Amino acid sequence: MKFVIQRVTGARVTVDGKTTGEIGKGYLILIGVSKDDTKEIADKLVAKTVKLRIFEDENGKTNLSLADVGGGVLLVSQFTLYANCRRGNRPDFINAGGPELANGLYEYIVAEMKKSVPNVGCGVFGAHMTVELTNDGPFTVILDSAELC
Repeated sequence: MKFVIQRVTGARVTVDGKTTGEIGKGYLILIGVSKDDTKEIADKLVAKTVKLRIFEDENGKTNLSLADVGGGVLLVSQFTLYANCRRGNRPDFINAGGPELANGLYEYIVAEMKKSVPNVGCGVFGAHMTVELTNDGPFTVILDSAELC
């Protein structure tokens, strides 16, 4: 499982011209699910995410968490995070989780995130989405379960 976490001052996702999720200050998180992922792996990444201290304190140090700044989270499923570009010029996605597994884990992550974060928005699994964000920094962190679990 991969979380690409972007610290933002605002982000929004739309599907067919309709906003499905929007936040102010917080994290836009692109979520990639592999074929080997589980709820236990999702739990570890969610816990790590909500405890990350990547917001600046009064001294300009990245020392504050999402809760410390009252931030929101916008979650967007993105299977292309498991693109394999080693051979040829057209990526394959054989390591990405299938739709049933990926959607189940995505919905699980949304529910688990809502237990810790008051403002959670999300995209629509499998839909063509337009994602707008104002990256703050820019500051982007990648959590990869292959490295954390």
